[in-house]
Amino acid sequence: MIASLKAIINPGDEVIIFEPFYENYGADTILSGATPRYITLRPPTWDFDIDELRKSFNRHTKAIIINSPNNPTGKVFTKSEFNEIADLCIKWDVIVITDEIYEHILYDDSEHISMASLPGMNERTVTINSISKTYSVTGWRIGWAIASPEITSRIRKVHDFLTVGAPTPFQHAAVNALNFQIDYYTSLRNRYTGLRSLLFDSLLKNGFRPYLPHGAYYIIADYSELLKKIPAETDFDFSLGLLRKSGVATVPGSSFYSSGRSTRQVRFAFCKKIETLEYVDKLLSDKLI
Repeated sequence: MIASLKAIINPGDEVIIFEPFYENYGADTILSGATPRYITLRPPTWDFDIDELRKSFNRHTKAIIINSPNNPTGKVFTKSEFNEIADLCIKWDVIVITDEIYEHILYDDSEHISMASLPGMNERTVTINSISKTYSVTGWRIGWAIASPEITSRIRKVHDFLTVGAPTPFQHAAVNALNFQIDYYTSLRNRYTGLRSLLFDSLLKNGFRPYLPHGAYYIIADYSELLKKIPAETDFDFSLGLLRKSGVATVPGSSFYSSGRSTRQVRFAFCKKIETLEYVDKLLSDKLI
């Protein structure tokens, strides 16, 4: 991601980012010398205001970052949303950087769409992906960026000075993983669907107001109804209080917003063993009910 941003950014450029966002996007944009402009995704369906987005595009806009399925919300951008974004990018000559790392982790008949597949977008899209999530090897750090020759030539130059390269054995293993048959992806989706239901039902039962994700493996939950049991001024305080009271760790929602404001939201992850999530349910039930 940062190699792609540094390859296209010039001083004075702006980058549009949807929030809540994976925390690297804002930092990578700033480190690359650009100014981030944030567009808020609003619960419960995490939609954005198209008029707000239109007003964010201007002659300084160099790129827009899109993560679909989204971390932390689980939002899967629709084709109509992508078409609206694509029209703006063509109008303003803006590059789209898409993080598609959760493309195989989808629920409820949600469809993953690659921005580069839309008319007029192939030459202005940088598609970023990795084996980390789909193949459960987050520590290997094997990823790639797909773009036009003009853009990839710049990315390679930057990348060469950021890191020497991923370990060769991991690269060979990644090639093997990318040749898995469709049964693997079906099994992956079925497994995560069950884990999503387990955690969602547990959070609902234990006083949270969780937002059902349509992709990725996180659940954002509102904790407002639990403040009598865990008094907290901020979402960081609540996360710390929940950890002390139940032993269950969460990520404060403010971690995913540019302002850092308290959100009354925390993020849970269900990329765990069934036994782990069942134990989480027991801890929450014992301490919160």
